[in-house]
Amino acid sequence: MRSTILTRLARLAAAGAAVLLLAARPAAAVTDIQLWHAMPGELGYQLDKLAQDFNASQRDFRVVPVFKGLYTETMMAALFALRQREHPAIVQVAEVATATMMAAKSAIVPVYELMRDEHEPFNPADYHPVIAGYYADSDGNMLSFPLNASTPILYYNKDKFRFAGLDANEPPKTWPEVEAAAEKLRGAGYPCGFTTHYPSWVNVENFLAWHGLPVASSANGMDGLDAVLLIDDPLMVKHLAALAAWQKGGLFEYAGRTTRGETKFINGDCGIFIGSSASRADFLTQGKFEVGFGMLPYWPEIAGAPKNSIIGGGSLWVLRDRKNEEYTGVAKFFAYLSRPEVQAKWHQTTGYLPITRAAYELTRTQGFYAKNAGADIAYKQITLNPPTDDTRGLRLGSYVTVRDIIEDEMEQTLDGKKTAAAALTSAVKRGNAVLREFERANK
Repeated sequence: MRSTILTRLARLAAAGAAVLLLAARPAAAVTDIQLWHAMPGELGYQLDKLAQDFNASQRDFRVVPVFKGLYTETMMAALFALRQREHPAIVQVAEVATATMMAAKSAIVPVYELMRDEHEPFNPADYHPVIAGYYADSDGNMLSFPLNASTPILYYNKDKFRFAGLDANEPPKTWPEVEAAAEKLRGAGYPCGFTTHYPSWVNVENFLAWHGLPVASSANGMDGLDAVLLIDDPLMVKHLAALAAWQKGGLFEYAGRTTRGETKFINGDCGIFIGSSASRADFLTQGKFEVGFGMLPYWPEIAGAPKNSIIGGGSLWVLRDRKNEEYTGVAKFFAYLSRPEVQAKWHQTTGYLPITRAAYELTRTQGFYAKNAGADIAYKQITLNPPTDDTRGLRLGSYVTVRDIIEDEMEQTLDGKKTAAAALTSAVKRGNAVLREFERANK
């Protein structure tokens, strides 16, 4: 009996010693993965939440989002950090810098290679073809991960519409209807009829695609580096001239480049805003009025319009020369982001497009679109018609610089310093010089 008790005590002591030994051991190291991004405000919060959810789903990796400014600032910060070998594993880059990133082959790890080498599930056919195609090479291999795809839509302040005697359940569908609504809003005493943000993306690139017209030759640059700008089209001249006239008459208020137009809508200055579908998150959380949603307006005399809008937003690029364990974690993070339930939640909370068919179908079957009017407008716009060379997107070298040129020339017209025709002619000449320089450097 005594020996039995002693044996049990010995076993308990041994077990206790083992527990103490295990407790004394250091926990397995967690690999941090830096993600430099360009999302302020509500979108930044949602990205932080997305990373936190991934981090909680496993114990080996921790994605650390770091806000580095808007898109151009974030990309420049990453490129500078590369030279210092202090760069992150992942950087978010605007869609218009895709050609530039593709040319930097020595700096990137193509996503399709990463997922293959890390044996993580990744099938380009699972992603919406317009979105996947934007970030894929000529063989259909996806080079970056499309985290946040957006497209511009029309928002309007339903409270202001009611006060101005407009139908709050009917968004303006054409540009003449936008003009008429803006006149009513101004007549009701509001300081601004409508505004936009990202002027080239909304009022040039998507404007032309929505009317079935090209931004550039060679399928908007998708078919080669020899593309030339075609934005001096007569309809584009008409539209820019109309914006200048509306601004002079107080119907339109130019809010500058990037995202400043959103503030004028949130603050109640402008009754109509045309901009990113991802602005929905900020408008619904910060606006103190009922928000209405509509498709992009079009000029009704253009046969066949509207066509499709094109995507904006950004994608995640993987940079070389990081530790092997970081790449394992990046691949797992991308696989996590592709899960239908994860992607559907991201789409629903931000207003970004669902990048996979499964995420769209899950959102639909969950009844989200039925309960949230306008939440599917962006998806409808990019799928309204079969895609063409004019609506698949852009792939133009150094397009961040070209876009600055376009917006500079647009401002010349809006300030009354140049006619619309002269400004667009100059934009084509200056922009093509940049495209030729990029072509020569990357032959």
